[in-house]
Amino acid sequence: MKLSYVAAAALAGVANAIPTITATGNKFFTSEGKQFFMKGVAYQLLPDDPLVDTEQCGRDAALMKTLGANAIRVYHVDPKADHSGCMSEFADAGIYAIIDLDTFNTYILPDDPWWNSTQVAAYGAVMDAFSKFDNTLGFFVGNEVIARANQSQAAPFIKAAARDLKAYRDNKGYRKFPIGYSAADIAELRPMLQDYLTCGGNNSEIIDMFALNSYEWCDPANYNTSGYANLQSMAVDFPVPMFFSETGCNVPGPRLFEDQAAIFGPEMINDWSGSLIYEWIQEENNYGLISYGPKVDATATGENIAGGYTRKGTPLPVTPDFDNLSKQWATITPTGVSLSAYDAKHVSTRACPTSTAGGWLIDGNVKLPAVGETYSGSYTASATATSSPETTGTGSGTGSAATPSSSNNPAPVNKQVAGMSAGLVGVMLFFTLWL
Repeated sequence: MKLSYVAAAALAGVANAIPTITATGNKFFTSEGKQFFMKGVAYQLLPDDPLVDTEQCGRDAALMKTLGANAIRVYHVDPKADHSGCMSEFADAGIYAIIDLDTFNTYILPDDPWWNSTQVAAYGAVMDAFSKFDNTLGFFVGNEVIARANQSQAAPFIKAAARDLKAYRDNKGYRKFPIGYSAADIAELRPMLQDYLTCGGNNSEIIDMFALNSYEWCDPANYNTSGYANLQSMAVDFPVPMFFSETGCNVPGPRLFEDQAAIFGPEMINDWSGSLIYEWIQEENNYGLISYGPKVDATATGENIAGGYTRKGTPLPVTPDFDNLSKQWATITPTGVSLSAYDAKHVSTRACPTSTAGGWLIDGNVKLPAVGETYSGSYTASATATSSPETTGTGSGTGSAATPSSSNNPAPVNKQVAGMSAGLVGVMLFFTLWL
């Protein structure tokens, strides 16, 4: 009896297995050697951790599968919680997860950045919690840390975080989860930031994937008028996978999601690895693909009610947005290239950008801050961070609202006022709406 139980459990494990994902060159590949393209959604029902309610995850995963999704992005999790039920539900639906490593009190501050052992330990704890799941795709060390033109001094700290979490991953013997960064679409900084995070020639110090939160395609638009042609021009043969970690402009609405045909079409398919739509749950910002019932009074309280919206239950498609996205994804079936046929030599490592007056503040391939260092006021080829005590604070500042500066990017203004993901703005809104 005992032997048959063990055998049954082993067979169940095989049945529930899902291929793992790695990054090679500028593409993602499954462990079966197939190129992987993301069709995903941002998933954060609650501020602390949406991956702890197995029944809710099962309901959501089933509808996401119907939608055509194969990935979720989760901004905040509790590393001490049990995520096995939810991750199994998503794996059974063929859905992978990208997890943000920072927490409310450990994110990298844009105006006064530091990197210390408290942050390393907190980020590492999140990685520990998700390293055992085959459908963990990768991790972000930051989300929109740099959201204004004068905040690029934080870039070396983002890169240091990637360096130390890659070392943590390797020292722990985990598989090569891609470690990356999710950037705000700031026209004056985006080209320099993406190049800086992958420059220098030291693979242990660069990010493994670069993601962009972009809302440039607002209906009516096309590949050229939206600004996507410009994004593509800076993505050609980029050295690591690049994808949209948030997209889906809702101005004027309803959303048609016609940008998906461009992202997965001949113009962009060779250099982009898909997109994540913002967001799953309907909130005041009107970016939701589903709701859990009608809006309630903003002052209403309850176990699963906050900010005027129910946060749990049977997911109900928001029309026509849900159907519009489903129809778009149903027509998109990219096959890409197999790992055995892929030659990564064609990708190009970019030069480290030089500083510019009133813009990019990092001059060349500066020395990255070590653990326990804080910003000293300048970043040139010969100046870097200075040592500070390990007791330096871990991110309790209030920050200020980001002002998107891309002329083609009006949508984030709405999202950052009421959305869940916009760096410091999102953090402050969490505390305002949830505590």
